[in-house]
Amino acid sequence: MAGSAIGLGNIWRFPYIVGEYGGGAFILLYILSTLIVSLPIFISEVTLGRRSKRSAYGSMSALRPGMKGCRTIGFFSVVIPLVILSYYSVVGGWSLDYLGKSLAAEFVREEPSVVSALFGTFISNPWAPMLMQLLFLGATAAVVAFGVKSGIEKFSKYSIPVLFVLIVVMCIYSISLPGASEGVRYLLKPDFSQLTPRSFAYALGQSFFSLSLGAGTIVTYGSYMRSNDNLVVTSAGTAVSDLLFAMLAGMAIMPAVFAAGIEPGAGPGLIFQTIPYIFSSMAVDAPVLGAAVSIIFFIVIVVAALTSSISLMEVGMAYLNERFGMKRWKGCILLFVICGFIGALCSLSFGPLAGVHIFGKGIFDFFDWLASNFFMLLLALVTTLFVGFSLRKSEVRDEITNGGTVNNKVFPVVYFLLKWVAPISIIAIFITNFIL
Repeated sequence: MAGSAIGLGNIWRFPYIVGEYGGGAFILLYILSTLIVSLPIFISEVTLGRRSKRSAYGSMSALRPGMKGCRTIGFFSVVIPLVILSYYSVVGGWSLDYLGKSLAAEFVREEPSVVSALFGTFISNPWAPMLMQLLFLGATAAVVAFGVKSGIEKFSKYSIPVLFVLIVVMCIYSISLPGASEGVRYLLKPDFSQLTPRSFAYALGQSFFSLSLGAGTIVTYGSYMRSNDNLVVTSAGTAVSDLLFAMLAGMAIMPAVFAAGIEPGAGPGLIFQTIPYIFSSMAVDAPVLGAAVSIIFFIVIVVAALTSSISLMEVGMAYLNERFGMKRWKGCILLFVICGFIGALCSLSFGPLAGVHIFGKGIFDFFDWLASNFFMLLLALVTTLFVGFSLRKSEVRDEITNGGTVNNKVFPVVYFLLKWVAPISIIAIFITNFIL
């Protein structure tokens, strides 16, 4: 679960969303959204998965067999993570390419200003980004094909601690850059005048994206949990780890953004402009150190991307196995083809298909917006309503307290938040996104 949450959502998406929607004030909204709204939803998704012992597709049907619409909801809970994986694999491909550039020492041989401009040239190329996207997707499918215990869990067990160590190292160096103090001030000194109604919507949307809520992944992983696992502790530990990593990622990226003179709201390519600048600057005084840290960091970026993409593909794989009895390697090949095709279109939207727009957005931006601000919110709303109103309170209590043995004092608070606060908050975000 931590591997699903801690990934490119923190390193790639969080810094540029912070830059676009309010800096330090946005971060406060993000923390509150995670603890008050997203964490109760996370708990409800784990509850649904563990109670049913089914994947996202079959969980509701297993618990309420006669309820209409459960199969439709289950189908969308499989489609949503595959849509996310399709465009997410594009960013994973960018990470792979930049790992290659690090191994070739490109960032330490060029001037910092030149390095920052490499990204625009790369993504406008029709073939290289698409090839990297397919390679990344292939690596994801390979891990998923090995299963949960031997593939996903083992991969995350070793990669997540390494991620934390390296992001701390990046923070220390980023803060030391000339002009970085403005970036630190931007993050830590809230300016509430920068907030808009959309800032609230995007804070919750980012929290959902980072924690993989409304994407079927947490329900699916919840179905693998043992009955004696402490559901609240596991959920809270995942949410707090995700928050901490997001804060560290922000502190590693944003000071360097200001040091490099890059616009904080530069969009999805922000880290691919900023991080190479750090390594190029580092190499001026210590070329070997700059090259070594560059390689290690982009290995970590690729690993972070994989831990999340693996969880997204696992939802589809669990569905194919549960519904059709499909073997893992066959299912992974099928999912690779589907997501590879959609992802290729997203990749080409930065090059030959740049002129194609859906509701005023490029293909990549449209899928990102559709998943983060509509599909994930809608599925999370349905899940909380199901757990809060369709399941009996005694059933929810039994899961959250492990039959009355743990979490008895916190259960009333958790139950109130997931039954009332979470769905009302999601409805408010829908109103903000589509009416205001």
